[in-house]
Amino acid sequence: MGAFFQRSLWQWIEKGGWVMYPLLVMSIISLYLIIWRVVVLFQYKINTNEFVRKVRESMLSGNIEGAIRICEEKRYRGPVAAIVKVGLLKHDCPKEEVEKTVENAAIHEITLLEKGLPYLALFTNLAPILGFLGTVVGMIQSFDVIAKAGLSNPAAVAEGISIALITTAGGLMVAVFTSPAYNYFSAWVARMIREMETSSNVVLETLDEMKLTGKLKVSSTARPTAPAGGTPQPSVS
Repeated sequence: MGAFFQRSLWQWIEKGGWVMYPLLVMSIISLYLIIWRVVVLFQYKINTNEFVRKVRESMLSGNIEGAIRICEEKRYRGPVAAIVKVGLLKHDCPKEEVEKTVENAAIHEITLLEKGLPYLALFTNLAPILGFLGTVVGMIQSFDVIAKAGLSNPAAVAEGISIALITTAGGLMVAVFTSPAYNYFSAWVARMIREMETSSNVVLETLDEMKLTGKLKVSSTARPTAPAGGTPQPSVS
């Protein structure tokens, strides 16, 4: 271990050869993505139960505008409040239209939540493979040395093998922090999706409850159609 810390990171990268440079790029991008998603995670962290309770209370009191203002509060900003707001803005539309609008908004929000995660998954799988590729290339070079000089210089062979193994270590080091980060963020996205689904269902059920109690009137977009065979005739009493 002492020999490991005697060299700087850049010296290890140079010694590992060309494979270390794409691994370095992957590590920098991964670190940026992880920091970015952590910041987003804390921005979207809200008390969902409290938020839904306040929105429902405002809706049941007949104050749809107040419920929308709750969704716009800074402390509740995020995908949950976004899809609830979309549903509230369509409160006077038929239920099917509200559900479709909420579903489309949820798809958009999920896409935003998953930003960057495919790259973390890619680097988690690609970095070790690239590291092993560098090791194989280094081993081939070491055996070339043996073929040309024989075993008269074992130090040169050992040096070549040491250099080859550096790339394996580099690839595994990248995967060591990208894999847990990807799994954690994936679990967080799944939890956010469940909260979005639960919150939207509560809002839809509350809208139905308001319609049944007469606190909310629904505008109909359906138009009367004429019967087949011509224009309708007035009825004769």
